[in-house]
Amino acid sequence: MSDNQNLLAEQRRALILDEVRRRGGVRVNELTRRLNVSDMTIRRDLDALARQGVVEKVHGGAVPLAEASTHEPGFEAKSSRETGAKEEIARAAAQMVAPGAAIALSGGTTTFALARHLVEVPDLTVVTNSVRVADVFYAAQQPGARGATVVLTGGVRTPSDSLVGPVTDQAIRTLHFDVLFIGVHGISVQAGLSTPNLAEAETNRHLVRAARRVVVVADHTKWGTVGLSSFASLEAVDALVTDPGVRPEARAEMAEHLPEVVVAGEPQEPADG
Repeated sequence: MSDNQNLLAEQRRALILDEVRRRGGVRVNELTRRLNVSDMTIRRDLDALARQGVVEKVHGGAVPLAEASTHEPGFEAKSSRETGAKEEIARAAAQMVAPGAAIALSGGTTTFALARHLVEVPDLTVVTNSVRVADVFYAAQQPGARGATVVLTGGVRTPSDSLVGPVTDQAIRTLHFDVLFIGVHGISVQAGLSTPNLAEAETNRHLVRAARRVVVVADHTKWGTVGLSSFASLEAVDALVTDPGVRPEARAEMAEHLPEVVVAGEPQEPADG
């Protein structure tokens, strides 16, 4: 954003709206510093954007209106959401990976966080359709170290930096992996796992079919959310790794419909038998 305090109101509001959509939310004090205008000016701008129906005012700032089932935020916007929860989930999910395993990581900001925890696990083979995830492993490679072998599928890039489409799907059809860690736009009892992107849904179906074990990594805000296209039922899920923010009623639903639920940071109950 520019520090030009002489921006027209319309220009300033367009910049604010772009920031809200890109980051998933903004705070008044951040905007006053970055745009070099008063607190009152920013609040008037947010009032105007709220009247236009493009943002929702919250305490101290604004967020986008509730998203339609077809809306797919960009990677940067999703990266700013539930960052602490994603880090907890990533740390817990990384404990499920043994050296030498063949794993797959779908696109998404939670799997991106997980990738950063997996760079120290030796001899992994990592299949991914995420440019961001692949970059994590490539950046961590050191000469002579037993780093990961990374298989990056080709395909068409989505707003969330995933690769999808026929090229991606064909590559995945020929592969088999021990465990898939998959991020989701939404997860619910009725709709299962879902995404707003139709092509990504098809690619995710192939990822699920190619895995011996499917682990969903999803923060508490994803439970009960439904995207445009379902790509797997809850019966296809072997485990869900989520965070302590999940509500008690949601925990009860998870326990009823999923064989394993890991709440990051909480002790696990011993398995029956």
